[in-house]
Amino acid sequence: METHNYFKAQGIYYKNELKTIKKKIDTPLQPIYESFMNAWEAILDRFSEKGLSNGRITISFHFRENLVNDGIENADFSRVEVSDNGIGITDDSFRRLTNLRDDSKRRSNLGTGRVQYLHFFDTTTLKSIYHTGNSYMHRQVTLSKNEQFLSKNAILRIDIEEPTDIKETGTTTIFESLLDSKDLEYYTSVNSASSIKDNIVNHFLSLFCEHRDNLPQINIKILLGSSVCDETKIVSETIPQPDKEGSLQLNYSRLNERNEITGTEHKEEFKIKAFKRPISELKENAIFLVSKGAIGTSIDLYNLQKKDSIENNRYMFLLTGQYLDDNDRDDRGNLKLVNSKEFKHQNESNIFPEEVILLDTIKDNTNSYINQLYTEIRESAAQKNKNIDELQSMFLLNQKTVEKIRKKIKNSDSDETILKAVYEADSKIEAEKDSEIKKKIDELKLITPSKTTDYKNTLQFKVDELVRAIPLQNRNILSKYVARRKLVLDLFEHVLNRELDSLRNGGRINESLLHNLIFQQSTSTGAPEDSDLWLINEEFIYFKGVSEREFKDIEYNGKPLFDKAFSDEDIRYLNSLNEKRLTKRPDILLFPAEGKAIIIEFKAPDVNVAEHLTQIDFYASILRNYTIDDVQLTTFYGYLIGESIEDRDVRGRVSRFEHSINFNYWFRPSEKVINFNNGSDGTIYTEIMKYSTLLERAKLRNKIFIEKLVSGSSEQNNK
Repeated sequence: METHNYFKAQGIYYKNELKTIKKKIDTPLQPIYESFMNAWEAILDRFSEKGLSNGRITISFHFRENLVNDGIENADFSRVEVSDNGIGITDDSFRRLTNLRDDSKRRSNLGTGRVQYLHFFDTTTLKSIYHTGNSYMHRQVTLSKNEQFLSKNAILRIDIEEPTDIKETGTTTIFESLLDSKDLEYYTSVNSASSIKDNIVNHFLSLFCEHRDNLPQINIKILLGSSVCDETKIVSETIPQPDKEGSLQLNYSRLNERNEITGTEHKEEFKIKAFKRPISELKENAIFLVSKGAIGTSIDLYNLQKKDSIENNRYMFLLTGQYLDDNDRDDRGNLKLVNSKEFKHQNESNIFPEEVILLDTIKDNTNSYINQLYTEIRESAAQKNKNIDELQSMFLLNQKTVEKIRKKIKNSDSDETILKAVYEADSKIEAEKDSEIKKKIDELKLITPSKTTDYKNTLQFKVDELVRAIPLQNRNILSKYVARRKLVLDLFEHVLNRELDSLRNGGRINESLLHNLIFQQSTSTGAPEDSDLWLINEEFIYFKGVSEREFKDIEYNGKPLFDKAFSDEDIRYLNSLNEKRLTKRPDILLFPAEGKAIIIEFKAPDVNVAEHLTQIDFYASILRNYTIDDVQLTTFYGYLIGESIEDRDVRGRVSRFEHSINFNYWFRPSEKVINFNNGSDGTIYTEIMKYSTLLERAKLRNKIFIEKLVSGSSEQNNK
């Protein structure tokens, strides 16, 4: 009997409530994953764990012909159907379906997965046969968040509820009418059953591994009209075998009366599955946290970078545990885990449970366990310490600072990341010293001659303390050092504000003016320490490099960088299209370490920087492919600096650039630098920044010292 009764909510307003459960926008197949898991659980409810192999799940992608009418590649998306022979939508299942956030279902379900249906598709129809008493019933419901439903404060409509002669239970979920054009584009592009199979296997890999020998029959089909165009199955042979398996016990943590984190005796068991696969089968190294059978959040793998390989193998680790299932969010796989910093700084709007297993604990213990599983990964940890020691020696880093942060440095950290970590730690130490000095000065302000009986002795004591805090030699050196920096910052600001005499009457701020201010043009190797590259990055003054030199004239460790016998093809290319490519001149080229290069390009303030986005990539390509054999430059860092930067121009031309709101610059995390001579490719990280931003950041870094110097000079002049 058709009823078309809208199931109106009581005590809840769906228009507001649905906004609190976010769409999983980075996972277009999320509704299919949710439906697949519901089908799996319905089979468990009917056949139990032992009888899983009696179950059947079919996922069908349906397409319809259009005016082009030339095959599945150009067909229009119609719908997706997920069918099973599980227990069906029983009365208990229906009650949970009608109650948002009903978590009474076992297996740690929150009862909100169906909201993903609503966020992706206009209508989701569930057709089900279930058994009750001595009869079989046909139940059909429709889910939607369109106005027809929400105007009645409903997301569910009962379409059919009647007895049936069909004696086989099961459910078919039909997804129709995608709401988002990007999702429609994705679903329309699906023309391979194998690609869907791979996505499902990867998403539920832990679940499939656990039930490898007892899988339901899982079929995946692509249909054009009523014709099957492609079909495949998920069988045990297609499930990768874990290379190793194990378990670990992790302790809960709590805060003591001093707001310090301490461990408790309370523990939870976690299981880990390790996969060691050829690089052709595994795109990157990773540790994934698994909840409810589905791969979700990834965590840091300390001892391997994502694209690293050991003997042409990569590693993937799946961590499972009841704790992870219990801390899943509304969108499956987005876990509610808290790190130590968040736990210590909880406030009234964010109160965590009294005891938690910290994300830091999960990361550290999992990585430690992985080191035990694989000797080759453990050895890479030793390489980390060797690399840190080399950097410490190369750049004369503060030994105490290095030791303080050594444990926090990951094996996967680049040299740049390690150096930044050391410099940041140094800055914190210096800030603590500055704080101590300020404290002494503040204490001086509290001394009042009329109220202090021993004024002179007290004053002298405080002055002595302050003098001890700032050794005389350091004060003199610091004064000269900061005074020069202040002059450079002032000059930089005058240029940008057109306050120089040469610029007041309409003179153009050309590229050379700013270039020379930062690093004198045509400078030979070894002079960056005398430059003002600190305006860009404090580290750069420590590196060897050149400014405005033609490639063919650049030397590296005393040897011409491009002095080699080129192949006929290389000679043809380097001189093709009437260009002499080895006469190109990077504005600034630095060599921070073996195999690495920093390329800096300046543009005049009135030049649209977006029109030069690939210039640095081109220079990196020349350096990767045509330098002498003794020099293999593989890692590049590019900095493109100007003033006329339009966000949509940048990201419209090169979509991989992202905008960092906090520091107002654009960056592209990593891009390949192709090796045309059958060697390994390089990589390049690129930043785009405005001169004005560069100035403000440089001023901020030097603010404390400049203010103290100016203040000290004023006091001296007043004496």
